Amino acid sequence: MTREEQLKGLATSWRTMPYTWRDCALYALAVGADGEEPQYTYEKAMQCVPTFGATPYWGTVNVSPRIPRPMSVPVLVEEALQPEKSYVNLDYEFVYHRPIDPVKGSFVYRDVLTGLFDRGEGRGMAVRSQVDVYDEGGNLLCENRCTTLFPTLGGYGGTPMERRPSLIPEGEPDYVAKDHIGKAQHLLYRLTGDTNLVHVDKDVARSRGLEGPFVHDLCAFGYVCRLSIRTLFPGQPQRLRRMYAAMKTVLYPDTPVELHLWQLAPGKAAFRLVNAATGKAILDKGELEWDA
Repeated sequence: MTREEQLKGLATSWRTMPYTWRDCALYALAVGADGEEPQYTYEKAMQCVPTFGATPYWGTVNVSPRIPRPMSVPVLVEEALQPEKSYVNLDYEFVYHRPIDPVKGSFVYRDVLTGLFDRGEGRGMAVRSQVDVYDEGGNLLCENRCTTLFPTLGGYGGTPMERRPSLIPEGEPDYVAKDHIGKAQHLLYRLTGDTNLVHVDKDVARSRGLEGPFVHDLCAFGYVCRLSIRTLFPGQPQRLRRMYAAMKTVLYPDTPVELHLWQLAPGKAAFRLVNAATGKAILDKGELEWDA
C-alpha cells in the first residue's frame, strides 16, 4: 500500500466550538491588543480580529465532542505513521469570507487532508490540510490551510512539492510596525485553545531540541493580522480577505518584533515578521490581500 493510499480520505470528525465576546477579547489580548485598540476588547461596538477564525485548527477549548488535546490532521498522520521525529509547521494560509460575529456564535468545522508531498530522502514529507469554518447557520466564515513537515518520512517516491516564490520586492519596506511579544504571551495564547505541551512544559519543549516553551506560530500570525489592519486599513478588520506566511524561526517569549510591509498594489501587500533583536525572519514570504 502506498503512502497516498494509506492516508487517503483522512479527516477529523465535525466539531462545534461555541464562543462569546470574552473569547474574542481573550484572543485579541493573546495576539497583542492593548488599550490602544479597545474595539477588540471592549464589548461596546466590538470587532473581532479576523484570525480568531484560525483558533479551531488546534482548538480544545469549548469543543464538542470534547477532545483532551489538539487533534488535527497532522496529529492523525503522526499517530498512523509513527515517525521518528514529530512534525513542524511550514506555512499557513487564511482566507476570510465574512466578518465573525464578535458577540457570540459557534464555529462548525473539521480538518481534511488535501495534499501529500515527497520532498525527497532526508528532506521529509509535507502534509497539507484544510479547515473550513462555518457559523451555526451554515455560512462559510473562513478557510484555514496548513502545510506541516514530517522530517523523517521523505524519499518514498511520492508527488514532489512545488516551490512557492516570494512576493517581497527588493528594497526597504513601505511600512514598519513595531511590537513586543510578552513574557507570558505563549501562556495567554494557550488559553485560546492550543494546549500543546511544547508551549508550556519546559521538559517537553527541550525534548524537541528547543530552548524551552515557545510562542505558537499562529500567535505570530495573529500579531501580523492585527498589526497589518492597524497599519493599512485601521478600524476596518472586515476588509481583510487573505493572509499567507511561511514559518521560518522559533519565536520565544519576551521578544521585540517588527512587521515589514511592502505595498504591491491597491489591496495587496507582502510582509515579513522579524525578530528585532536578531534580524531573523519569524514569518516570511508573507502575502496579504484586502478590499481596497
